[in-house]
Amino acid sequence: MDLVPALREPLKKVLGPATAKVMAEHLGLHTVGDLLHHYPRRYEERGQLTHLADLPMDEHVTVVAQVADARLHTFASSKAPRGKGQRLEVTITDGSGRLQLVFFGNGVHKPHKELLPGTRAMFAGKVSVFNRRLQLAHPAYELLRGDTEGEETVESWAGALIPLYPATAKLESWKLAKAIQTVLPSAQEALDPLPDSLREGRGLVSLPEALLKIHRPHTKADVEDARARLKWDEAFVLQVALARRRHAETQLPAVPRRPSPDGLLTAFDDRLPFTLTDGQLKVSREIFDDLATDHPMHRLLQGEVGSGKTMVALRAMLAVVDSGGQAVMLAPTEVLAQQHHRSVVEMMGELAEGGMLGGAEHATKVVLLTGSMGAAARRHALLDLTTGEAGIVIGTHALIEDKVQFHDLGLVVVDEQHRFGVEQRDALRGKGRQPPHLLVMTATPIPRTVAMTVFGDLETSVLDQLPAGRSPIASHVVPAADKPHFLARAWERVREEVSNGHQAYVVCPRIGDEDDGPKKGAKQSERPPEGDADKRPPLAVLDVAEQLAKGPLQGLGVEVLHGRMQPDDKDAVMRRFAAGETDVLVATTVIEVGVNVPNATAMVIMDADRFGVSQLHQLRGRVGRGSAPGLCLLVSEMPEASAARQRLNAVAGTLDGFELSRIDLEQRREGDVLGQAQSGARTSLRVLAVIEDEEIIAEARQEAAAVVAADPELTGLPGLRTALRALLDEEREQYLEKG
Repeated sequence: MDLVPALREPLKKVLGPATAKVMAEHLGLHTVGDLLHHYPRRYEERGQLTHLADLPMDEHVTVVAQVADARLHTFASSKAPRGKGQRLEVTITDGSGRLQLVFFGNGVHKPHKELLPGTRAMFAGKVSVFNRRLQLAHPAYELLRGDTEGEETVESWAGALIPLYPATAKLESWKLAKAIQTVLPSAQEALDPLPDSLREGRGLVSLPEALLKIHRPHTKADVEDARARLKWDEAFVLQVALARRRHAETQLPAVPRRPSPDGLLTAFDDRLPFTLTDGQLKVSREIFDDLATDHPMHRLLQGEVGSGKTMVALRAMLAVVDSGGQAVMLAPTEVLAQQHHRSVVEMMGELAEGGMLGGAEHATKVVLLTGSMGAAARRHALLDLTTGEAGIVIGTHALIEDKVQFHDLGLVVVDEQHRFGVEQRDALRGKGRQPPHLLVMTATPIPRTVAMTVFGDLETSVLDQLPAGRSPIASHVVPAADKPHFLARAWERVREEVSNGHQAYVVCPRIGDEDDGPKKGAKQSERPPEGDADKRPPLAVLDVAEQLAKGPLQGLGVEVLHGRMQPDDKDAVMRRFAAGETDVLVATTVIEVGVNVPNATAMVIMDADRFGVSQLHQLRGRVGRGSAPGLCLLVSEMPEASAARQRLNAVAGTLDGFELSRIDLEQRREGDVLGQAQSGARTSLRVLAVIEDEEIIAEARQEAAAVVAADPELTGLPGLRTALRALLDEEREQYLEKG
């Protein structure tokens, strides 16, 4: 059964081509159904009927009164310098008191014609004081024709909640409201996606009723009923989509991969110079159990920065190589792929020298594959993959290309999932003779509900213990504008760390080889609009490095690292820094993920207010990776009272990434979080708030799993199938837009 025709009706037919064009271009609304799901952002109350004698200040009121007089004044102003400005002053009375109304500019024409002395009307607006007199500026009003007008109209108009819609300059909220009133009768034909038993069991109103109540509420209770119902729709439909994805995965065959009792994994564990944490052992057990089953593992491994995720992933890869398969690790950047390759080869020692002289008995080959490799090296690497000579492959998205063939792909490890789409995961999966097992790692702590919403098709493991020998990181905010001497002290601290044999990072938001100032069409949203610090462009790596080398860090070895450098140059800089040949590395956020230099103990983040909370936490995790304590200094010119400074104080105040990601989520719009994490989720959530609605999401997940288990094809639930199709189309569109 297909979508109800009434809701599929194009808006062009119902509202006319001009309005429909604006709605499509500016709001992405194409059909009657789209418009019905464009919910009010909030509601304005016209307020209770009030006597003019006792009007409260600063509140929205509605009064019924008669016009006593109306006068039009002209005046000169900056906008109308030649005395062409117009102000209409209307005095109204209800017998108990008087009140002045004012209208300005082009807004004077209609009231000037309509509000003649003696006219009776209802007026609604916010009470303010001007020249010590109460007034309403630009009130809404409704004329009452003659005394036959019943008190009923007055009561219902006054108590009404006025819906305010997410609008655009081309289409005001009240025009949207009018358009929605036109299509509202079609809501009766909306197919309900919720199974009756679920809806009745939870006391939720039907979908047609919810749509009616959200657009035309009589009371606040109506709005609550509607929102409660529509939140369930969003949570449930999304969870059904994820449950079906999980169900489909369990139907796929996979080769069980069990490590051999005295194979590569055992040899690796025997040569480890430390013991694994309880957390690492527990998560490894979960992974090994999954790998031993005959359908593909889909697991998300969340771990704090430095909690030893790479070690857990490597042991899983070795288990797969043990059982005759190949394992691949995908990194989001070349710098990171090279780094992973280096650290894996280091950790494995002679076990990574398969087929070479001096290689150990169980050894395998560890191959790096990136886009910028020379043709000969690349050919060689591809050959090792095809023949199965390489048990472990580490690379970037270059691994997804058609040319890349594996001998027997058993496990895919994806590092930093939020830089990686579902489709890319699937492309890589197609490289195995049977679908390989999948392990996704992220160092961004994700609150439970976001994990359920964004990664709902994955089982989750959490590493929340830091390995022994990890040092605490002290974090401080450096208010550069209020206390310049604090910044001078920050550079002294960097010199002290270097003189103690350690190294430091300095992070800047910008590279500095672009034209100064934001480009035309550049995204302004990344720059918080607060205070004077925002009037200059963000600090740049190239400028700061030069100033430091000539000034406070003169005599130290200072180098730069950023994303626009040639891959070989980047690698050379990282090698020198890792080898301790460079004292201070001035970099952009290319060092944010996975860069591991245990001897680096200090980090100074310039213009720290330009970074998100989670990003600052990621960056900070690059220091304190050895036995010496870490220091992170957050430099900002923002005033103490600003929201930006409060954000920085939160970061300095806790090392708990889960706590910080919660703060981050509360401060940013949900869409940012979900949008960067998975295509499609950004637009599918309109009333559901991921942090506040934790309970609904958890319950919806359970209900969805039960529904899908009982009827995977949803044959008995046409409304749900329809809603699902709409959601998935939207996801696909989003994905294509992002390219």
